[in-house]
Amino acid sequence: MTYSGQVTVGGPADVHELKDLMITKIAVGPMDNNAYLLRCRATDEQLLIDAANDAHTLLGTIGDDGIASVVTTHQHGDHWQALAEVVAVTRARTYAGRADAEGIPVPTDVPVDDGDVIRVGRVELTARHLVGHTPGSIALVYDDPHGHPHAFTGDCLFPGGPGRTTRPEEFNSLMGGLETKLFDVLPDETWIYPGHGNDTTIGTERPHLAEWRARGW
Repeated sequence: MTYSGQVTVGGPADVHELKDLMITKIAVGPMDNNAYLLRCRATDEQLLIDAANDAHTLLGTIGDDGIASVVTTHQHGDHWQALAEVVAVTRARTYAGRADAEGIPVPTDVPVDDGDVIRVGRVELTARHLVGHTPGSIALVYDDPHGHPHAFTGDCLFPGGPGRTTRPEEFNSLMGGLETKLFDVLPDETWIYPGHGNDTTIGTERPHLAEWRARGW
């Protein structure tokens, strides 16, 4: 079936099947958070992005194979409500942006800096540190050798604009990071998987950068 990226809380997951990687998207919790389960096709190792809520649903999606790692994109509470239970069951390594680790009430095994590589089996994800929504937010970029890149952006980039910021300097920092670390280096075909809501692409959002700058949010 064709992947749409449209999921609802209580509904089925949607699976994006790439040659080397399977990406399962599921919505959980009262804030409609997206969680993403990545599975390396060569090794069957799995990694979870954002144990946001509803550990029962997430563990059911993970299945008996478990996960080797769980990455928390940022420190906001709606993105780690199920983290303690998921880690207790799976014994997964925890990753988070270095500047956000203290704000997550589950110890971070591996603090992440810009440019760090996180592996799931033979697949490599490159972390991009984006300051503004939180001090330590990270996006993860998978540069698919068989196609276009895929980016998991947490709450830093959504269809229609950047994530929420509270001060102009935070907005300017987030926009600068998005422009230099994502829009300036990734092609239009790059698929964007956000922390809430539907997916988008770099090409869909690129024409609106000046508009976002002008409105200030």
